[in-house]
Amino acid sequence: MDLRAYYQKIRDIESKIADEYAIVVSLETSDGGRPGTFTEVSPGVAAKMLVDGIARLAQSDEADAFRSRQADAARSAEQEAKAGRVQLSIIPTNELNQLKSALRNLQG
Repeated sequence: MDLRAYYQKIRDIESKIADEYAIVVSLETSDGGRPGTFTEVSPGVAAKMLVDGIARLAQSDEADAFRSRQADAARSAEQEAKAGRVQLSIIPTNELNQLKSALRNLQG
């Protein structure tokens, strides 16, 4: 393997990737790689994966759908985190006792 040609190929592909982060789709490999997994990576990593033959660049509609799914997942996680927060109010014991006695007076 000619290492100069290998790294030159990586640099060439990396220079053609315009986005700050590239979306790649995994390919089936002989060592057990599963096809169809979408991943967002830097252009350098994407170029290496393309040259190694373990991934391909996602088409624009695939990339848009992936980013949309990621944004939905982030919003969902944020909503779950908000729902998990508990509001707590601390009141002095004498105020609690006053509230209890006022409630008893209203009931009886």
